[in-house]
Amino acid sequence: MPKFSVLPLLFFPMITWGDCTEHLQAWAATLHPELTLDSERAVCKVNPGNSSQVLAALPFAVNVTEDGDGDYGLDVLVADAASGKVIAHTYQGAAIESDAIRFNSLRLDTARYQLAPGIRAFGVRVSYDGSSRVNPYSSETLSLYLHDDSQLRQIMSSLEVSFSGGEWDGMCAGDFNQTERTLAVGKSVPAGFAGLRITEKSSARHSAVKGDGCEETQGNSSTETFVLNYDGSRYVVPKGLSF
Repeated sequence: MPKFSVLPLLFFPMITWGDCTEHLQAWAATLHPELTLDSERAVCKVNPGNSSQVLAALPFAVNVTEDGDGDYGLDVLVADAASGKVIAHTYQGAAIESDAIRFNSLRLDTARYQLAPGIRAFGVRVSYDGSSRVNPYSSETLSLYLHDDSQLRQIMSSLEVSFSGGEWDGMCAGDFNQTERTLAVGKSVPAGFAGLRITEKSSARHSAVKGDGCEETQGNSSTETFVLNYDGSRYVVPKGLSF
């Protein structure tokens, strides 16, 4: 279960935020001294919705082999840009699993997720890649976080925003499919948060040997729309849309 906490007393020296990555290790050592930060995948950036704040996502190798397989914990935090003080953070153990489908990277998504007047969420995107050449696979998920009342909480978990996969013979013949989902914030409502409109576009293609070459043909394509409504605590992602 995610743990939410507010840290009003954590303080770091005055910081120049031109390169906030210099301070990821300090945050990690203070928040989780018993864990090992995966510094290559940790990310941070100034919050465009509030330039007095810095956002960061810190992955921790909880139970990981030398090959990178295993579980990663994830701490998402908001810090004061002037002082470096951690304002709030939330940690989820085993938030990311890496095995045959490998954890590739993290990215902070600071698009304008304006859920209500004066209330703006931000996202963390996690990308994965498959390890098989003849069964290619890639995926990216999006989780949304909201900083309100001095608390940081996850309000949407692991919406799969892109997926591609397939199977082929390693030479030419094969079938492939791709799905892309875009998220848009709906109109404000009198009470509560706006709904999230998801547009899904899926396509398929087939390749086969033809003469001395390899011919590719497009298969079926489709577009669907879904709406996620806020239930008072979060946006619940249906199983078919989650990673």
